[in-house]
Amino acid sequence: MPIPIHGFQDERGNRIVWSGDAIPNTRITFTGNNNLLRIEQGARIGSLSVQFDCDNGYMEVGSSSGVPAFSATVRVGQDSRVIVGRNVSTTGAVGISATEGTTVSLGEDCMIAIGVQIRADDGHPIFDVHSGTRVNVSRDITIGEHVWLGYNSAVLGGVSVGHGAVVGLGAVVTRDVPNNAVAAGNPARTVRTDIAWERPHLSLVKPFYKPDSSALSKTRWWSTTDTLAPEPRAHPLQRGVDETHRRPRWWRGR
Repeated sequence: MPIPIHGFQDERGNRIVWSGDAIPNTRITFTGNNNLLRIEQGARIGSLSVQFDCDNGYMEVGSSSGVPAFSATVRVGQDSRVIVGRNVSTTGAVGISATEGTTVSLGEDCMIAIGVQIRADDGHPIFDVHSGTRVNVSRDITIGEHVWLGYNSAVLGGVSVGHGAVVGLGAVVTRDVPNNAVAAGNPARTVRTDIAWERPHLSLVKPFYKPDSSALSKTRWWSTTDTLAPEPRAHPLQRGVDETHRRPRWWRGR
């Protein structure tokens, strides 16, 4: 039976670690054993549905301040992890799926539009009829810091998206995207490099004309694009993680 986010532990070793009041508009379902959901103090949750289908699943959501709330529909499979960094915001509920021991990781300050899917797996297996070999193996997804995922875009398994990147409207990302670059199309390809983006909305935040970068304050993610797509740096929630449920150091004693 789904339960809201509140401090919780059952006889099968499933736990929710959260020290505040019950969070409305949340539904957590534990089907298996030894699953763990951690919500950092100060997290802003709009709506969140998490299905722990199997055993040894793990999800964490970082705190946020000054950005919209985080909303998602999430499936966590056997031995799988979903890591959501600090100040990750969504316009509508993002779909996230991690199964078969994969990890989906989002770095801090990511901005996610309506209709976005982040899927380390395809949900169902596909096999080669001659050899019986699995052709759609589940693979990790690593999304760096300050990444903007545009309306109805999708990021698929095996992909790394570098810091400061932008994924355009309707793009389907099947290969790595370098830092500070724009990827667009289906399948997505890099169409522009050496870019930086900022959160202030064109019509909601003054000045209402922003012809150049002097119109706003620059964040720390301004950089030229590396020649190759880098492995994004571990964001704060991933650094110093214990092996037991990959617990970050800043959770100790909480």
